[in-house]
Amino acid sequence: MRIGIPKESCDGERRVAATPTTVGKLRDLGFEVHVESGAGSAATFLDAAYEEAGATIVSESASVWSEADLILKVREPSSEEVGKIREGASLISFLWPAQNEELVDQLRARNITSFAMDAIPRISRAQKMDALSSMANIAGYRAVIEAAGVFGSFCTGQITAAGRIAPAKVLVIGAGVAGLQALATAKSLGAIVRAFDTRPAVKEQVESLGGEFLELEFEESGDGGGGYAKVMSKEFIDAEMALFREQAPEIDIVVTTALIPGKKAPLLWDNTMVDAMKPGSVVVDLAAEQGGNCESTEPGVACQRNGVTIIGYTDLASRLATTASELYGTNMVHLLSDLKGAEYDVDLDDEIIRGAIITHEGETMWPPPPPPEAPAPAPKPAAPAPEAKPAEPKAAAAPEPEPAAAPANEPGPISGWGWLTILALIGGWAALKLTLGGQDADPALTKFIQQLTVFVLACFVGWQVVWSVTAALHTPLMSVTNAISGIILIGGMHHVSGDLGSPEIILGLLAVFFAAINVSGGFLVTQRMLKMFRK
Repeated sequence: MRIGIPKESCDGERRVAATPTTVGKLRDLGFEVHVESGAGSAATFLDAAYEEAGATIVSESASVWSEADLILKVREPSSEEVGKIREGASLISFLWPAQNEELVDQLRARNITSFAMDAIPRISRAQKMDALSSMANIAGYRAVIEAAGVFGSFCTGQITAAGRIAPAKVLVIGAGVAGLQALATAKSLGAIVRAFDTRPAVKEQVESLGGEFLELEFEESGDGGGGYAKVMSKEFIDAEMALFREQAPEIDIVVTTALIPGKKAPLLWDNTMVDAMKPGSVVVDLAAEQGGNCESTEPGVACQRNGVTIIGYTDLASRLATTASELYGTNMVHLLSDLKGAEYDVDLDDEIIRGAIITHEGETMWPPPPPPEAPAPAPKPAAPAPEAKPAEPKAAAAPEPEPAAAPANEPGPISGWGWLTILALIGGWAALKLTLGGQDADPALTKFIQQLTVFVLACFVGWQVVWSVTAALHTPLMSVTNAISGIILIGGMHHVSGDLGSPEIILGLLAVFFAAINVSGGFLVTQRMLKMFRK
């Protein structure tokens, strides 16, 4: 099966649907790959690299379109390009079927099987082929870089000999993939970051990246399912706009990312908010291609209003063409793997394939049917009334259940021998203290009683510390107690002096031996724990 990789015809588009790396993976799937000459040059992928990866370079653009069984593109094809595709062939690209009904009709009329990369279902199994997230991640990063290039100051705060420079304040509207990446990038540059989203569930993600999450006192949620937002009520929108007007005078950079599938981008930053911003501020509108979230946005260009720059570029992902092409090409490879490679099995029972397919065998397949709802659990049948039975001889009483064992994480009760040991230690200490601990006692004996007192107290404290800590924390507890073991080690070494056969020397040697094991084991466990968190 032959794949054709044409050069993108949209003005300013630098990406390409396959890179030399992904060409090798496509060949491993059994495909023959033909690449139009110069298709990857804008993304720094030269023809020689494609040939080295096993692709065939085709100089005639028409041949790539007409002779391929499957066309891979980034942007949706123009009407002229659809006419070049061989009837019955296949196409995979961004298609945006909700906004391009005429294009869908053309593909259906030519019996072209088409898949939209923007229609991949957002489920866990499809993350590896989610091109929308791949490109949104790049666009969010690039949005902050573009804003920083226009903004007339540092993003981070500085104190210099010439004076103090305040950090930039950045507001991100929409905490999806693009918004979170924009927030993380701005934070890494040293800015003060804030974010707003109609979905309260993203608050934790915003705060984990160091941002402040702006909230409204509303019960309404903007979660539209599948990772998308939904249209909100008028009351919610009014409260949202009031919040933005309050933020506008102190914000230096605004990044808007709000999109609703199949609809025009919602207006979130109107001209009154732009006028309230300080001169030199920047607005980056990632929704410019769908009409824009900012009222002053001009798609494709950067314009100004009252000293505020509004960036409406529609090619932000394309401005990092090399990385964007690699990620997009990898998404394509994963989708083709689900299609069984060169066997090209269009399994309409597969949730991913059914969600992404737009036209097939002369029919329009989009939108896909909604997933079936899980059936409600059947009610349990009522228990039948017990029938009267003749009296039977009384059975022997069942043995009482044994008491449940204490959970492994909880301290167990002290056994009888444990109590005896504790009482013996206390009794021995008390007897020595009362009978031999007077003022005329031998200094060596007094010292022994003092050390025995510390030992008895240590037994109680040690038992309480170890057994009161859940078993899951015993490993970090061992590493923390290295310091205590080190003290024991030093104390034992201090006592190892004098006659080798004396009890003091023997106990000192034992203390050194066991404390050394504790210290070595503690450091070993600590190193193993740290390795678990290293990449």
